[in-house]
Amino acid sequence: MAMEKVYTRTTGIVKDMVSGFCPGCMHGTVHKLIGEVADEMGRANDLIRAEGIGCCGLGQKYVTHDSAICLHGRACAAATGIKRNEPDSLVYTYQGDGDLASIGLGETMLAANRGENFTVIFINNGIYGMTGGQMAPTTLLGMKSTTTPNGRIAEEHGYPIHMSEIINQLTAPYYIERTTCADPAGVRKTKSAIRKAFEYQAAGKGFTFVEIVTSCPTNWGLDPISALDFIKEKMLPEYPLGVLRDKGKEE
Repeated sequence: MAMEKVYTRTTGIVKDMVSGFCPGCMHGTVHKLIGEVADEMGRANDLIRAEGIGCCGLGQKYVTHDSAICLHGRACAAATGIKRNEPDSLVYTYQGDGDLASIGLGETMLAANRGENFTVIFINNGIYGMTGGQMAPTTLLGMKSTTTPNGRIAEEHGYPIHMSEIINQLTAPYYIERTTCADPAGVRKTKSAIRKAFEYQAAGKGFTFVEIVTSCPTNWGLDPISALDFIKEKMLPEYPLGVLRDKGKEE
């Protein structure tokens, strides 16, 4: 008689693999935090990831939990289907600013407005990464990119989009927080935010959104240390850190 195959997965980093992320990139840090939180919660076997295109999509090489590579911008739509079919799973999207706030803006807003019970991990580095360093919805005014060689100009390109504040205008979302990984204290707060988002999802509370302000030294044209300074001096004044909504504290 054939024995039933036992399938166990973990959230740890794949062993003996050199990271393909650029020096100073914070994707690796965020991936580690997600894995640590899931392990500490005892939910390693329940974690499912819907990931965006580009640098976010590289993450599948370094995690060992289930993941789906989604059409550009469609991760929230995919996560909706995954969570509704696997309600006991811990589902999250992992998306950059171009993926979530530009190409996928409709999917993001509609999932948030429905209060879908999954978590969004939103990486905001103010630029398109792997696709060539183009201007993203979150690119700062005056910031140069391959499509704004003279800097972003409000009259021509519009203003930076603040996704956490926009989502905070909707009724359904349960938890919204913006953090950074630019220093050790920020890394600790980011881990805490991811954990809270996952815990609320596990309790069936609905849509949770964690925006993480990160760097892209390669496309910013900076070395990793200077990129950290750029986050603190330029990015954070535009995208202030903090909890925008936590319904759990109101109940």
